[in-house]
Amino acid sequence: MKILIVEDEQNLQLILKYNLELDGNEVVVAGNGQEGLDLVDDSIDLILMDVMMPVMNGLDACRKLKADSKTQQIPIFMLTAKSQISDIEAAFEAGANDYLTKPFEPAKLAERINILVEKYRKSQLNE
Repeated sequence: MKILIVEDEQNLQLILKYNLELDGNEVVVAGNGQEGLDLVDDSIDLILMDVMMPVMNGLDACRKLKADSKTQQIPIFMLTAKSQISDIEAAFEAGANDYLTKPFEPAKLAERINILVEKYRKSQLNE
């Protein structure tokens, strides 16, 4: 699976990339929402997106991805420190498919990613 990580914190980028590659994934990294948009193509299977980033935040990037017919089918997993109910609602309204707050357990993230991708694949088969 090819995963795009959109995260401005470099240490977290490295940790996520390392753990996801250990699970056999190909990983591409962007430091903000605009860079993420620039890296998205039809080979991306999943996007892990932070909310609070410079240049373009994750909610705006998510909205743009979901508004574009070429990218709207890519599942977006928001991974953020924002934990208020209003933050979670805003992410889902922007088009996010799942949401996990930082700090998180890597095993929990891997489990949720697998569930989301399996759900996405099943929905693609039914279309």
